[in-house]
Amino acid sequence: METNILTPRELFQKDIRYTIPPFQRPYVWNQDEQWEPLWSDVRNLAEDYLDESESSGDDISALEKTRRHFLGAVVIKLVQTATGDFEQREVIDGQQRVTTLQLLLDAVRRVCLELDHKQAAKRVSKLVTNDEDLVGANRDHIFKLWPTLSDREAFRCVVDNRPAEGAVHETLLFQAHDFFKTQVRSWVEGCLHGITPTIKALETAVTRLLQMVVIDLSQQDDPNVIFETLNARGTPLQQSDLIKNYVLSENREPYLWGDLDRKWWREEVRQGRLFRPRLDMLLNYWLAMRTGSDVAPSRVFDMYRRYFADNQIPDVMSDVKGDLDHYRQYEAKQGRNPEEGRFHYRTSVMQVGVITPVLLLLLSDRTNQFARLRSFQILESFLIRRMVCRQTAKDYNRLILEMASELQKHDMESADQVVAGFLRRQTAYARKWPSDQEVSESLESLPLYSLLTRGRLRLVLEGIEHRLRLSNKTEQQGVPKNLTIEHLMPQSWKGSWSPPDADDQETAERERSKLVHSIGNLTLTTHSLNSSMSNAPWEDKRCELQEHSILLLNNALTNQPCWTEESIRVRSRQMAEWLSEYWPGPDSPGWES
Repeated sequence: METNILTPRELFQKDIRYTIPPFQRPYVWNQDEQWEPLWSDVRNLAEDYLDESESSGDDISALEKTRRHFLGAVVIKLVQTATGDFEQREVIDGQQRVTTLQLLLDAVRRVCLELDHKQAAKRVSKLVTNDEDLVGANRDHIFKLWPTLSDREAFRCVVDNRPAEGAVHETLLFQAHDFFKTQVRSWVEGCLHGITPTIKALETAVTRLLQMVVIDLSQQDDPNVIFETLNARGTPLQQSDLIKNYVLSENREPYLWGDLDRKWWREEVRQGRLFRPRLDMLLNYWLAMRTGSDVAPSRVFDMYRRYFADNQIPDVMSDVKGDLDHYRQYEAKQGRNPEEGRFHYRTSVMQVGVITPVLLLLLSDRTNQFARLRSFQILESFLIRRMVCRQTAKDYNRLILEMASELQKHDMESADQVVAGFLRRQTAYARKWPSDQEVSESLESLPLYSLLTRGRLRLVLEGIEHRLRLSNKTEQQGVPKNLTIEHLMPQSWKGSWSPPDADDQETAERERSKLVHSIGNLTLTTHSLNSSMSNAPWEDKRCELQEHSILLLNNALTNQPCWTEESIRVRSRQMAEWLSEYWPGPDSPGWES
């Protein structure tokens, strides 16, 4: 057995075949839990590299200074092959990770080709396919990865750039490739550094800044023994256990720890792509809030011990229990009133646990309800606007800690004014609160259906519907949950919709296919209504919406005699106006009052 820390370039650069054994499950990773977090990590790495390259002017120095991102472990095993055949390894563990990495690399390669960056595409291609001159009679040997039987046709389609037929569109593997390709192109074209340096940074990130622990088994190694060792079921002490032991050994008073041993505190919750006990996560955020410093999860106990050295343990634990109890009430009830409930729901869908240090402050007794709810509105506007404008979240951690420090310098009775003022002063790209104009430009041009997770896109549409209901004439202001996203002009429009009327038919069809994923072509319906409309022509869809939908978002649609590209553009502009009214931006005079 040999263990190494390898980058994708080191793992895939030679001519080799990594095969997924037939007993392994098919590809099951999805957008919410794996693709989106992975892309966010890669984009942040590329942006860090761009920043380092810009400041140093030296690519080698930038590569040395940019942090690495650990992807996890992969276990492979040597397979005996005939003389002259490619070297071959079976992927015993980590097949989902390796498959996703290949799809991401190929998506980068495809975008590089589309943007006429052929040298970058050629370099990345060497990590996805083997030398064609060495392939021989079996064409499939060109692929460095060979998935399980059920995924092979989809894999051939995406890597060979073949037309997808039949059920291939429905496979997670095909959808993952499409997701990464859309995200890569959108980011590259929208990055302020320019396309050429951005592509270089992205290539560097996906090939040299990602790392994996690769365990390479020989013929004599038993995979089952390796698995048993890797997945040992020991129960190590958590950071919160170490803190508790320290507190009670220094002050033998059980009341100091209070009810922090209850089951609710020890439940595993998601933090980024990892799961941690809720108490460990909150103790981590609480100390970061109090000190204004980032605290690594592995060093929470060490940092508390230093904090106790400068503060009285009973006083610290009294504050910890008080702040965490307010958080528990908020979290357990998913908001203690309707306004907090909406904020809880939306921030949960956006997965922005990074705001917790500020949330702990705002939930305390020091903040009155009016200032708290206004602060939530301001934070929500900032997060939603940056999300729909597809702006980076890489500096949120530092931003939130600085905001927490700013709040603690002022009277919490005016917390909303502090939060608004702090965010309005930010001018850096990674921190700027987008204006109405930036929101409008994004909603008119971006294929948000392909760029946002379904949950995030749905909450944007729900927010617009809620804006339309903020009238005394509307019977019900609450927006129904569990609605589905419907394309007014269907994604597969070629079957039942007339082609666009244009001299250059190919360009017009490409533009239409892009427009169908913009927000102007999207609405909310029940699942059954969505299924019944499917790819039906506009006349039928309009009648179905008129007869069955009670959403104000759909009311104006029933007056549209036809649905065209121009209809979509007009509605996108209207949706941008509604979004900007519901989530006011930095220039809104309302934040002054």
